[in-house]
Amino acid sequence: MMKMRRYSVAACLAILLTTPLLADDDATGVEHWLERFTLRGYGIANYYAYDWETDPQRRNTIDIERLVLYPGFRISDNLRLNSEIEFEHGGTGVTMEFDRFEEFGEYETEVEKGGEVLVEQLNIEYRPYENLGLRAGRIKVPIGIMQKEDEPHEYFTPWRSEMEATILPSLWYENGLELFGTVEGIVTYSALVVNGLDGTGFSSARWIAGGHQKRFEMVSAEDLAFAARVDVEPMEETVVGASAYFGNTTNNRPKADMTADAHVFIAEGHIIAEWEPLVVRAMTLYGTLENADLVSKANRNLSNNLNVKRTPVGSAAFGWYAEAGFNVLSLFNVPTIAADVFARYEEYDTMAEVTGDIFDNPRWERHTLTVGAVYRPLKAVCVKAAYAMRTLGSTSVNKENTFSLGFGAEF
Repeated sequence: MMKMRRYSVAACLAILLTTPLLADDDATGVEHWLERFTLRGYGIANYYAYDWETDPQRRNTIDIERLVLYPGFRISDNLRLNSEIEFEHGGTGVTMEFDRFEEFGEYETEVEKGGEVLVEQLNIEYRPYENLGLRAGRIKVPIGIMQKEDEPHEYFTPWRSEMEATILPSLWYENGLELFGTVEGIVTYSALVVNGLDGTGFSSARWIAGGHQKRFEMVSAEDLAFAARVDVEPMEETVVGASAYFGNTTNNRPKADMTADAHVFIAEGHIIAEWEPLVVRAMTLYGTLENADLVSKANRNLSNNLNVKRTPVGSAAFGWYAEAGFNVLSLFNVPTIAADVFARYEEYDTMAEVTGDIFDNPRWERHTLTVGAVYRPLKAVCVKAAYAMRTLGSTSVNKENTFSLGFGAEF
């Protein structure tokens, strides 16, 4: 009976994989399933050399930062399955081996890799009209530039914007619904309702970024959040836009250890201008956390097993940055490759304001100047070098300089 069941399952799979699917509007009426399947992705690897006064013993590192795959499947002409699978820092793995030199022999289990394998995105996209659609499932929260310009060729440095990656979850996906569309090909918009953040992950250094729910198998959705974004293209290759986020976090904590509301509000404005051979990007962000002193007090009593910072949290965070890059090879009329030199300046403070008896630590007011170059021998390949000079607040030991090399490849 067991063998018969196995053969039945195998036969069903064979039939499923070899049977053509009926397309809604296909002229022939038949389309093989492989023609509906798409796959693209990218990979990033970086080297970092540190010269930090705040941590003189910090060691240089090499990081296989991520391999991202985007499998997709067109179910019908207006229905599509989107997914994103991300392997971070080399992935993760556990192995078992037999040690014959123990007294009676012993099986040992070891963690071989310390990275992560994540299903970042999984949603159904329904587009009844070309300029209007709906997504349901695990979707991207479109706050800031980083959430839209997230592939290697879309940012200059080996790492993404320091200001954004510090204050906001990177990258930010939640579970919910998204309505999106375009107006006259000039305005693009989206509106989302998603699960809220978990306040136990908030901290001094990264404000609400650690509240992105990744620690548990199931995501708490007692408190929901709302987000919206509008981008306008007033002229070719120029985008001006804004986005906002609002939601409570109290009831998404693992335990009912706080009763006061802790609403998070974030608003940002941005501009992206890609006037070949010049590229300019700029963004400013401001956010508030309600009852930040009560969140800080509740977080001080969290279990060590939760693996969170338990540091005071600011009631407001602020940041901005501007960057520009120029393709120097354009001066020599070399059309097939590009070599951008760039500079970026950032200021951000994750404790811009505090409430109650929380100490406003000046260490978390950071200023960073980054200069570097990006070489693109092919459209899908980029090699990057950057030197970042960061200053922390007004302390006597406050400089963190980092040299980095990296490459990214897309397919």
